[in-house]
Amino acid sequence: MITVFVIDDHPLVRDGIATMLNDVGYLHISGFAKTAKEALDFLADAIPDIILLDINLPDMDGLQLCDRIREFNKTSKIIGLTSTNESGIISSLLQRGGNGYLLKNMERNELVTAIDAVMDGRLYLSKAANEKLLEQFQNKGAANKNIPVTTRREKEILLLLANGFNGPQIAEKLFLSVLTVETHRKNLLKKLNVNSTQMLLKTAREQHII
Repeated sequence: MITVFVIDDHPLVRDGIATMLNDVGYLHISGFAKTAKEALDFLADAIPDIILLDINLPDMDGLQLCDRIREFNKTSKIIGLTSTNESGIISSLLQRGGNGYLLKNMERNELVTAIDAVMDGRLYLSKAANEKLLEQFQNKGAANKNIPVTTRREKEILLLLANGFNGPQIAEKLFLSVLTVETHRKNLLKKLNVNSTQMLLKTAREQHII
């Protein structure tokens, strides 16, 4: 028997989940909670197999509640429930120890499939959530393509400039000529499309080059 605990402040959602799981013989709803406080009180004495967690609760953010639960409960599988399909929320839930993510317009089969998947040790994301995460990574990849490629030597010079060294000091430290250091600096200005050392360092930090 797999026990399921539902944390959601909407009666229609709670009733809908109860109806969906009512005739699944190996699933048993062990309790409901409308608030984070009710949930924490229940979980102080119980460790359900599955926690269906509403991300938007009236007294606490669902992501914060996930953190609180994971402080004392590493065992239960947590599946986020939300009407919001946002990549940031999906990522945050998984980073905080969540095991799955479902939208509230899910069908019965998907809910059961998600429970089975996380109980089997796998992550489960709804199709829409999967697409949103893929879109996020694609956008990051496109952004990264716009970051210029710098050489190891250029990064060394950038770091020394960021630490307050001037051209002659950098040349002495790296056993280079002052002219070579200046050539590297000019190449960096061109790569990052800036016209001063100050803007060079600012842009390098913004693009996480240094």
